[in-house]
Amino acid sequence: MSFKIFNTLSRGVEEFKPLEEGAVRMYTCGPTVYNYAHIGNFRAYLFEDLLRRYLKFKGFGVTQVMNLTDVDDKTIRSSQEKKMALNDYTRTFKDAFFQDLKTLNIEPAEHYPAATDHVAEMIAIIEKLFEKGYAYQSDDRSIYFSIAKFKDYGKLAHLDLDGLKSGARVAQDEYEKESAADFALWKAWDEKDGDVAWDSPWGRGRPGWHIECSAMSMKYLGESFDLHTGGVDNIFPHHEDEIAQSEAATGKPFCKYWMHCAHLVVDGKKMSKSLGNFYTLRDVTGRGYNGREIRYELMATHYRQSLNFTFEALDGARAALQRLDEFSARLESVAGQTPASGVLPPWAEIAVQKFTASLDDDLNVSGALAAIFDLVRDGNIATNKQELSSADARQVLNQLDRLDAVFGFIRKPAEAVDPEIENLLELRKKARQEKNWAESDRLRSEMASRGWLVQDSAKGQTVKKAH
Repeated sequence: MSFKIFNTLSRGVEEFKPLEEGAVRMYTCGPTVYNYAHIGNFRAYLFEDLLRRYLKFKGFGVTQVMNLTDVDDKTIRSSQEKKMALNDYTRTFKDAFFQDLKTLNIEPAEHYPAATDHVAEMIAIIEKLFEKGYAYQSDDRSIYFSIAKFKDYGKLAHLDLDGLKSGARVAQDEYEKESAADFALWKAWDEKDGDVAWDSPWGRGRPGWHIECSAMSMKYLGESFDLHTGGVDNIFPHHEDEIAQSEAATGKPFCKYWMHCAHLVVDGKKMSKSLGNFYTLRDVTGRGYNGREIRYELMATHYRQSLNFTFEALDGARAALQRLDEFSARLESVAGQTPASGVLPPWAEIAVQKFTASLDDDLNVSGALAAIFDLVRDGNIATNKQELSSADARQVLNQLDRLDAVFGFIRKPAEAVDPEIENLLELRKKARQEKNWAESDRLRSEMASRGWLVQDSAKGQTVKKAH
């Protein structure tokens, strides 16, 4: 079955067909590194991780670029408040961001370009826009893009341009649709910028936010590419302005498909520090929840629906994952040490088909999750009836691993067993073979005192970390 997605550009569901067969070039708007990323940011990054993983599951090769915005109005203002050099200030949050990605089991992109490393590419695009008549220098020496010159302006956000005031300009990076106007490509140096400035043909200054993503996407993915993603708040002005300046510069379509993730709210309210419901990932892990549980909660709602984050829902995610873990443990017990894979039972085959059919439908995660728990229910019934051979159980486990390559939370990450514990397990195995039950019990207690629980079954002994 073909993979269908909702394209913001056309406002409709379309079959996904990349420009180059079998290869996907994908650009993701990454963090502005002026603070720790919050759970609303990670909701979008997890949607993009699911998209990336599912494209690979479907057999596509994926090249993903996620930018790091390390120079803009916010980063400059925040670094000055802390009396730190811009690079020193943003490095802290870059490092924290990559650690957070690991916590949430988000696959790394192929490229993480930082804006400050690509100013030359931004200047080159602005020079092209000057040559083609789309850019002009204002009285304040900044460079602006003339939206009146670009006839398709507003096609992503579906703007009504009739009421726009001709020649109006907007200097700040973020603004509302009602304020649509010529936007800044290059901001002339201002004393408020401190020492943050680069030389350019138009004098000292710094790039506008929107030109940063055009330069970095085209450098690593080419002038036309397949997929551009972000949050719904990126549609305007950021993505609209990206399209305008990129297509004006190259004369080519910029990106074929645009996908946007809906907002996250907390307890039904917009997240804000004043309401006390603003959470970074670290705030949530500090309450005792792990990355796997948070990943489940932030991914379990369809990306185009608003997600209502609650700690009760996180408790529900914990319970759901426990059910998955118990099922995997039962299958492992049946499968034992057999490496052989048997036949996938019909109930498991149906669940896998439902899983893929759901995700083929614009990443319908609710349907895919329902398929997983159908498999758990039917698998438990088959196990209770002793209808599952060890080889068939191994095949079901292999399928769970395959599906987990998409979701990234179905299977509990394997725990590395300490070498000392491995040695004690071998000694206990020998004691049991010799029917030395006292020594076997002593070794079990020894491992328990070190935080490891031993479980015995007909297939032998297994060990897991006590929690």
